[in-house]
Amino acid sequence: CTESNEKLINGDKQMNKEMDDTISNYIIKKYSTSYSETEKQFEVHKVYGTKDLNGVITVYMWSYYAGFNKSTGIQEQSGQSLAAVIQLKKNEGTYSVIDYTETQDGSLYQSSLKKMFPKRYIRLVQNDNGNIDELQEEMNIKVKKWLEEK
Repeated sequence: CTESNEKLINGDKQMNKEMDDTISNYIIKKYSTSYSETEKQFEVHKVYGTKDLNGVITVYMWSYYAGFNKSTGIQEQSGQSLAAVIQLKKNEGTYSVIDYTETQDGSLYQSSLKKMFPKRYIRLVQNDNGNIDELQEEMNIKVKKWLEEK
């Protein structure tokens, strides 16, 4: 990422429900066949900031994706939790994903994080690595709602 941060908007101020839903739906679809089969998959995310450049909205976020079965309740059966950058474009009133990048694993994690995220968000991402209590609560609410459906 460039250090031209003047267009960055901290937090999720620029986000709306449609953008959030577009991100979640994209990630669920992307990973629905990658993990062991589950009855239902969910995704929740924390937005560190956004940037709008020529109609392309870049979202810097932490994503938590998980799959569940009714028989095991809120116990996650498969999933992932990681830092990601996603780009959205609005066409005819709806958002579409035009690019999605995740941090790499292991020894490449720090260098990929530095390439993907503006400097001001790196420490926030590092602090959230392995500490997703807030997202876990949001995930539990979604799963419980699904479990209560007939």
